Amino acid sequence: MDIPRRPATGLGRRAFLRTTAAAAGLGAPAWVPAQNHGGRSPPTTPWLEPLPVPPVLQPLPAGFALAPLPGRSSSAEGECGRSDHQAWDGFQPQDVYQIDVRPGWHSFHPELPTQQIHGYGGIYPGPTIHARYGRPVLVRFRNQLPTFMQGYGSPDISVHLHNLHTPSESDGYPTDWFSAAAWGPTLTRGGHFKDHHYPMVCAGVDRFGGIGDPNEALGTMWYHDHRAEFTAGNVYRGLAGFFLAFDAVDSGNEQDADPRALRLPSGEYDVPLVIQDRQFDSGGYLRFNQMDSDGFIGDKMVVNGKIQPFLRVAPRKYRFRLLDGATSRVFDLQLRWNDRVQPLTQIAADGCLFLNPLVRPNVHLGPAERADIVIDFSRFPIGAELYLTNRLEQRDGRGPEDDFLRQPVPLLKFVVDRPLTGPDLSRVPTVLRQQPTIVSTEVVRTRTFVFGRSNGAWAINDRLFNNRPVATVKLGTAEIWNLVNDSGGWVHPVHIHFEQGRVLRRNGREPAPWERGRKDTHYLGPNERVQVFMRFRDFPGRYVMHCHNTIHEDHGMMARYDIES
Repeated sequence: MDIPRRPATGLGRRAFLRTTAAAAGLGAPAWVPAQNHGGRSPPTTPWLEPLPVPPVLQPLPAGFALAPLPGRSSSAEGECGRSDHQAWDGFQPQDVYQIDVRPGWHSFHPELPTQQIHGYGGIYPGPTIHARYGRPVLVRFRNQLPTFMQGYGSPDISVHLHNLHTPSESDGYPTDWFSAAAWGPTLTRGGHFKDHHYPMVCAGVDRFGGIGDPNEALGTMWYHDHRAEFTAGNVYRGLAGFFLAFDAVDSGNEQDADPRALRLPSGEYDVPLVIQDRQFDSGGYLRFNQMDSDGFIGDKMVVNGKIQPFLRVAPRKYRFRLLDGATSRVFDLQLRWNDRVQPLTQIAADGCLFLNPLVRPNVHLGPAERADIVIDFSRFPIGAELYLTNRLEQRDGRGPEDDFLRQPVPLLKFVVDRPLTGPDLSRVPTVLRQQPTIVSTEVVRTRTFVFGRSNGAWAINDRLFNNRPVATVKLGTAEIWNLVNDSGGWVHPVHIHFEQGRVLRRNGREPAPWERGRKDTHYLGPNERVQVFMRFRDFPGRYVMHCHNTIHEDHGMMARYDIES
């Protein structure tokens, strides 16, 4: 692969040579163990760079045709094998995107060398997709990763959109991976690809018709790699991006005249934040150990791919879409000013708007959990500096310590640096989105899934992932699923693909207010039990549930379930 030349970076000659060698896979890249700083990353100076906001990906212009043309089946030359798009006839794509999955250059911090990542569009995080319910989407993902690679991760990919109501053939099933080179008598120029069809419907099409039940709409989602046994390494290399969905209620326009519109902060005041941890060797290159089945913890916190960046804000309301995109790390986030905790207004969990906003001092997130919050910076004087901080200490993949840090770790600095030039038209209404009703008479079965150890590996009901269903459910029915953590002091954030569930009980008690809406990732602390109401609607097929400590997932803690019509 050609190694692009880089402009002068201010690095010394040895650091420059290490950067070039790492890009070529020849020198001391991320996966080489290094004994440095007692195993810690090199020190970095905080607040040197502004927070990057991932660009919004634009659909292909009208009249532009993908070559080969997409279709219901995967008969086009070069597309990997898949089942037919089951929603194709009723929901023809209106917005079409193409994303090349390829290497790219990335700087985590000015004091560390620029290095290669794997990214959607060659960037990390990947570009954000804005979609609207009622406008079906097709995304062609082309694999342009190097066929042979060193270290962690895999050149094979499978893309999961977490957690849109998506037919199984486009859900990113873990064993439906595709490679950079197409098989057959000819090679497809540009790499092997797969077309994902997202009908952009809410759950409940089979009952409500049209585009389903509007109370089932999601807003904040993310797409990431889901290749069986290599999810952790591929996501750690950079394969993650936001997917935001809008409708008449959450319209993405704070000046929307539609009486249904909430008019939440929008545009530049609607900021996605993926929070992760990373570890670097003594040369400043990424380190990762995907063979440690316990999990992986880094000592550098990154927000949108940068170590401790800052964001300049105006004195008005902002919406922040928080995502724990870490491998194993749990965050407990607080906003601090003058070392005092400031209230946060949480409006959504796991992409689902609450019935009413909640004012909270902190937000707790396990891997893959999301929380939408609103911060009103008009409460602070011009020149104020505030910090988004993490108060959890976590030393390994087991989970956070019981005690909070005496000195929370600052992740992102906000600087209120300018007066407001016009009125703030955004708002946070007291009623956000009505919640679907829970009808106990719909329940046809109760199942229990125990997450624990089995012969030193991670398992569900003492069974490692083997691509055979552990449950077959009937389309159009509801069930109660008991999720049980039976692995001692370990934490398991359990993600169920395709459908949002409703927590009925946590450890035998009513769930906390922030767990009473719809969720797709359920945090199981040590020896905890969560009872979840699940409906299965619209699209039959095979799906999975798994621990979103992606190391645990890669080492067996994943199970297939099938929906049959």
